[in-house]
Amino acid sequence: MMRMVSRRSAARAVLPARPAVVFVALAVLLTGAAQLRAQEAADVGALSGTLKKAKETGTVSLGYRESSLPFSYLNRRAQPIGYSIDLCREIVEDVSTELDGMDVKIRLVPVTPANRLQKVASGEVDIECGSTTANVQRRKEVAFSPIFFVSGTKLMVPKSSRVSSYRDLAGKTAVVTAGTTNEAALRTISDKQKLNISILTAADHALSLEALVSGKADAFATDDVLLYGFIATAPNAKDMKVVGEYLSYDPYGLAYRRDDPAFASLVERTFARIAAERRMAELYNKWFLRKLPTGETLNLPMSPQLEEIFRMLGQPE
Repeated sequence: MMRMVSRRSAARAVLPARPAVVFVALAVLLTGAAQLRAQEAADVGALSGTLKKAKETGTVSLGYRESSLPFSYLNRRAQPIGYSIDLCREIVEDVSTELDGMDVKIRLVPVTPANRLQKVASGEVDIECGSTTANVQRRKEVAFSPIFFVSGTKLMVPKSSRVSSYRDLAGKTAVVTAGTTNEAALRTISDKQKLNISILTAADHALSLEALVSGKADAFATDDVLLYGFIATAPNAKDMKVVGEYLSYDPYGLAYRRDDPAFASLVERTFARIAAERRMAELYNKWFLRKLPTGETLNLPMSPQLEEIFRMLGQPE
């Protein structure tokens, strides 16, 4: 009997403790979950600008061009590819690393010369991956990555044309792509030297080329590398040639939003990393010396200026 009582007493002694144990365990779980949520909120709060946006949305938006070969253009499947696209993908990889290996997806957004900087400044595009000149005027609107290519404005004309310099365009018509530095350069030269060049604008490079081929313009003025790209790839540019002296100096950079020091630091680190890994030179060779994914070969060796820029970024000798 005493043993029975003892067992029952023991049972009664144990039973009241169970709710307390459950309550304590639940409290620990709730406290842990609250602390985790607080930590996550603190992590996001510690971020700013583009990195914070990437953490919250899980995406980085890349602006691409449709006909800036080989920097940013569409392949036969209408997918954006190119030298600038590859550089932007390297940045997105480092964004993922910065966010502790978070899976960061890429959202591709088409842009034109006329709206590319506006889309970056507004936040619709996080990085513009094209053939954009990084100059003082544009730095008032957006920030730029380190330089990854150096070009300049030249003229494309039919092989049968007698135009060999901008001076030969006096009283003639030249087409430029709206919103480009080439347009500003040609207008400035025409005004200063009173050449009375009639300047026609088109929405994109492909349309500018079409204006030249159709006879609406006597010359197409844009960056020489883009002109050589058209001659190498576009059937309607096979009978064209590039002529004249440089009308402008155009160093290319990837555009992203201003006043975002954390992201600016990440972009600088990305360029330093791929330069140290010799990836800058590898990517250049991929897009300018080897056969392109679309089958063409530009065969444009790296300029001494660009070689020096890559060395300054950290590329080994």
